[in-house]
Amino acid sequence: LRPGGSAPQQDPAGGADGLALASDPGGTLNFLAMVENLQGDSGRGYYLEMLIGTPPQALNILVDTGSSNFAVAGVPDPDVTSYFDAELSSTYRSEGIEVTVKYSQGSWTGVLGTDVIMMPKGIYGSYTINIATILESENFFLPGVKWHGILGLAYDALAKPSSSVETFFDSLVRQAKIPNIFSLQMCGAGLPVSGSGTNGGSLVLGGIEPSLYTGDIWYTPIKEEWYYQVEILKLEVGGQNLQLDCREYNADKAIVDSGTTLLRLPEKVFSAVVQAIARTSLIQEFSSGFWTGSQLACWDKTERPWSLFPKLSIYLRDENSSRSFRISILPQLYIQPILGIGENLQCYRFGISSSTNALVIGATVMEGFYVIFDRAQRRVGFAVSPCAEADGSPVSEIEGPFTTADVASNCVSSVSFHEPVLWIASYALMSLCGVILLVLIILLLIPPRCQHRYTDNDVVNDESSLVRHRWK
Repeated sequence: LRPGGSAPQQDPAGGADGLALASDPGGTLNFLAMVENLQGDSGRGYYLEMLIGTPPQALNILVDTGSSNFAVAGVPDPDVTSYFDAELSSTYRSEGIEVTVKYSQGSWTGVLGTDVIMMPKGIYGSYTINIATILESENFFLPGVKWHGILGLAYDALAKPSSSVETFFDSLVRQAKIPNIFSLQMCGAGLPVSGSGTNGGSLVLGGIEPSLYTGDIWYTPIKEEWYYQVEILKLEVGGQNLQLDCREYNADKAIVDSGTTLLRLPEKVFSAVVQAIARTSLIQEFSSGFWTGSQLACWDKTERPWSLFPKLSIYLRDENSSRSFRISILPQLYIQPILGIGENLQCYRFGISSSTNALVIGATVMEGFYVIFDRAQRRVGFAVSPCAEADGSPVSEIEGPFTTADVASNCVSSVSFHEPVLWIASYALMSLCGVILLVLIILLLIPPRCQHRYTDNDVVNDESSLVRHRWK
């Protein structure tokens, strides 16, 4: 344990709560040095200062648990205040491998390489890390963002262009010999999602810092190691169960992703949640545009509209599969201040949106909790964060255990077509069609000529990172 740290506790499931994993045989880890090493807000992401190259160049790097590449701006960009100049670093080594990542609303193209990094408020020392330098981008860096790159902390299965690219955290675990666990606290509850200032937060690499949570840590198993995929059992609005088949909550996956602003729900679940909130709120009529994110709702600045809305609870399966626990967020987390109008009005957005392919526990929920990504024991932990307060009152809760007798034994579909598999299948079908087309062309050509046709498969169509959903 770090000097002065508390002794391991027992979690509600009866196992060590993870503090034992935070011990460091060399006694050099100081988790307090990593407290408040993040800045940012939920609207534009939380970022960590990092020193890259020799001599070191200081950049702010977005912390994203929903992707796996470490990438930094490598050339000037109108929306980026700084960038990494590889030519100025004597330790930079280019791999000469181009990687293009496409999103539905943006993309970047870069070159893979390696260089040394240091973290002023992180693990002591310098480490050689795979880095993609972004040479071209479209709608990736947006106006107002204060970060210059992205730190993907998910598993190597999502790394581009292939899982053979060792991820940042895997490199850190191997070289620094730290425990395979990190934890994250984002302190933006009740504050403007894109304010002029910056909120705080903490990324603790290698363990758990006791000062960043209160009460017990509750753990849910990681169902599969690509995203941090978990199993949702049910949702409640104002204490009322939505009564949906539990597989609806996990269609086609449920993940914990710090790189996504909102709580994103599968379309059927989203519709049920909106209906339940509208039914239980104290507002008789509400514009549909507010629920879809196209309109803001405004109140006098002296009012506190949160009292008009219900609490939202998410049930997660406990490590003991016959039990569950629930994490709850008060409306201060999902009715989010975003814009002031004049001297009298404060406008808010709805911090929940629909999704076609996942339930995403994003910043809307994560700002209520200290979240532990315990890769060593393949579990994600949640504890109440002491910074999750608004007007001096807590805005998040954890309760349990509850029985799982009323839900299926497995709420995650056994048939899981992961995106890499879909890519392979797509390329295989494209190749087959290409071969058939080529044969037909050869047969039709008079005189017959052999021609080589190439399809552009150099572009990686990336759906793994939900960065595109960070902005409204």
